[in-house]
Amino acid sequence: MGWEAWFTGGLIVTLMGVMAATRTPPDMLFLGGLVLLVVVGIVPATKAFEGLANQGLITVAALYVVVAGLRETGGAQWLAHRILGRPESLTQAQLRLVLPITALSAFLNNTPLVAMMIPGVGEWARKHQLPVSKLMLPLSYAAILGGTCTLIGTSTNLVVNGLLVDRAQINLRLFDITPIGLPVAIAGLAFLILTSRWLLPNRQPAVSPNDDPRRYTLEMLVDVNGPLVGKTIEAAGLRHLPGCYLMEIDREGAVLPAVSPRETLQGGDRLVFVGVVDSVVDLQRIRGLTPAASQVFKLAERRSDRLLVEAVVSNTCPLVGHSIRDGRFRNRYKAVVIAVARNGARLRGKVGDIVLRPGDILLVEAGTGFLEVHRNNQDFFLVSPVPDSTPLRHERALLALGILAAMVVLAGFNIIDMFDAALLAAALMILTRCLSVAGARQSIDWSVLLVIAAAFGIGSALQSTGLALEVAMGIVGLAGDSPALNLVMIYLATVLFTAVINNNAAALLMFPIAQAVTASLDTSIVPFAMAIMMAASAEFSTPIGYQTNLMVYGPGGYRFSDYLRIGLPLNGVVGCVSLGMILWLYF
Repeated sequence: MGWEAWFTGGLIVTLMGVMAATRTPPDMLFLGGLVLLVVVGIVPATKAFEGLANQGLITVAALYVVVAGLRETGGAQWLAHRILGRPESLTQAQLRLVLPITALSAFLNNTPLVAMMIPGVGEWARKHQLPVSKLMLPLSYAAILGGTCTLIGTSTNLVVNGLLVDRAQINLRLFDITPIGLPVAIAGLAFLILTSRWLLPNRQPAVSPNDDPRRYTLEMLVDVNGPLVGKTIEAAGLRHLPGCYLMEIDREGAVLPAVSPRETLQGGDRLVFVGVVDSVVDLQRIRGLTPAASQVFKLAERRSDRLLVEAVVSNTCPLVGHSIRDGRFRNRYKAVVIAVARNGARLRGKVGDIVLRPGDILLVEAGTGFLEVHRNNQDFFLVSPVPDSTPLRHERALLALGILAAMVVLAGFNIIDMFDAALLAAALMILTRCLSVAGARQSIDWSVLLVIAAAFGIGSALQSTGLALEVAMGIVGLAGDSPALNLVMIYLATVLFTAVINNNAAALLMFPIAQAVTASLDTSIVPFAMAIMMAASAEFSTPIGYQTNLMVYGPGGYRFSDYLRIGLPLNGVVGCVSLGMILWLYF
């Protein structure tokens, strides 16, 4: 091997070590490593960022837009609620999550399935006060394990089967891999559920929602023809809200205090909540509830073009000493007050009747121009936007779910490939106004895409320098003439390259090596192909080993070491079961 191979190997080991030992963002590390390879001349500058044009990367970007459309219409929350329900413990929550995801991923592409579930799982975890770091990696791992159960479960299985057809004239059937993949999935899920308590991090926010001193009084109306009519408080999901509680119900002038969870909601009920700002945002997103302030519907902007803003009333504000209604807040500021916080006190009466005092914090629904116009207005001490507070487009939820279903069907049954299906779905989300163009731009996680693009560049260096081939042949050379031992070595080499390149590239690299080994040993290529499928499809120990691992990196608040802690032993479990089943079935 030349110096280029040694340099590339040392760089990869260094990158892995730095990611494991520090909190340096992976995108910065990978970009830095790729730039270094370009500077020393190992990777040509013209090929360094070819990964940005890779179909897999563009597919992931399009899926971010599809997911944003689901989130902004409330479709993701509806889907998560239907699939996940109401868990009574963390273990039950994990089971409710991983079992259906595993089953679905056996027949659906893993990447859109995980992308679809990420926002819903995040909100579901917050609503039920579950640590999201205990759920996001199980979501990714369950999709990976489910994908090993059928030939169409992952793109890697299809890639290897295509190589079998082209080079060995063998075409596997849909369930030929199931006798191996199903035991692997069962063992992997059992390990995940039994050990996640210790091996997965428990990262809670530094400040609990209950610690927020801002307690808003908020009124919401139950839509007369909405889905909440006839449901109890418990069934409607309005009990045990994090950082929020239902103080009373105003029903046609009759006030119902100390509301029982068995109380049945009626159309037109005015619900009075007391809670922190995050809970107010969550209430705004519940289908069937609308702000009780009638002035909201008189604003010029469409609700989907508005956001929530917190404004602190100054002592020079002309509305001090007047009620919100009498002060004609909407006419003066082109915005509507939907909630008020005052030193954590419970404010009685309707929001419009509250007499303002200096220091009151107003939660205002307004167009995006409100911030620019009033940021330096002396009527307010402070004006700041509430993140992710744009009202949901509930009326387009079914449309967004229909677009998602069409994408899954078209890609799942190979009517069109995943790349075309994702681009079509993303375009439809924007064209049907399930998502704005600005929202589509903001939805893309560029750090994830940069890691994928840089990983392609570093992976190409691994192959072009001959390092990958040397390592692979060296590992296989240790096995001698034993078919079983060669099978184990092929599996281990594939796992290694999947962790540092990517799954499909590892499969493409190892298949010709496996073919040469089986030809020299005069044995069948099929068990070796199965081993490559399992090793390249089931990588858990690094975020770059599989796209879904990288997609949950940010939402789960993970570090690189978190993947090593639970992923390495899970790789061991999956490897032992995979190899055991292959040896039992084929040798």
